[in-house]
Amino acid sequence: MKLLITLCRVLIAIVLISASSHNAAADSVQGSSTALVKQAKTPKIRVLVFAKTASFRHKSIAAGKLAIKKLGLSHGFEVEISENAAQFTYEALQQFNVVVFLNTTGDILTPKQQSAFERYIQAGGGFVGIHAATDTEYDWSWYGKLVGAYFASHPKQQIATILVDDNSHQSTVHLNSQWQRFDEWYNFRSLNPEVKVLLSLDESSYQGGKNGQHHPIAWYHEYDGGRAFYTGGGHTTSSYAEPQFLQHLLGGILYSASAQLTDK
Repeated sequence: MKLLITLCRVLIAIVLISASSHNAAADSVQGSSTALVKQAKTPKIRVLVFAKTASFRHKSIAAGKLAIKKLGLSHGFEVEISENAAQFTYEALQQFNVVVFLNTTGDILTPKQQSAFERYIQAGGGFVGIHAATDTEYDWSWYGKLVGAYFASHPKQQIATILVDDNSHQSTVHLNSQWQRFDEWYNFRSLNPEVKVLLSLDESSYQGGKNGQHHPIAWYHEYDGGRAFYTGGGHTTSSYAEPQFLQHLLGGILYSASAQLTDK
């Protein structure tokens, strides 16, 4: 009888040990699965900087390329730089979260490439336009609404006062109510009324403004399935060494990528 009781106790102990080991293994697998899911939810952001020009070419393009590359290194996103419009296929563009038009000018894409870019935005892609991105593709009305306006004219380069209309956005949260800086200030036509204005120019603070009391200079919006951000700054080479302008640009890139501002 004593032997039988002892055997029963041994069997119960074995069952308990086995169950404990099974639960630990299951927890381990579940933990690994959760880690993989978290990793899958935060893929590395990839940005294509496109700087093709078909008319005026800004001397600051080289500085802009380098600055965005450095932003990527500092904040953990990958940057590819190209001036090859053949890269504008839907399959190739799908590799990127954001496409940046860096001081592009003129007609830079064929109708087939335009269609591929439209599909990319419609599938949730991001767009950032810098300065002369509004001096681009005047006959492509879809693009005009995406970028938010077309270039009309500009006075001489000078200091102007920028009014911060919205400092809750990633691209403006670091700014006070006003921002003074030197650049080339565009006058616009065909402004898309659907954009959300971030920054406006105080035309009384400089000479040559022609948009009047409503003179947006940076904006963002959701458009045709994707996200778009535009800043009118970035004509001068020195722009790409200004900490506040770079922070402004970084916020626009991250907004368009549906990402939040973090350090690397």
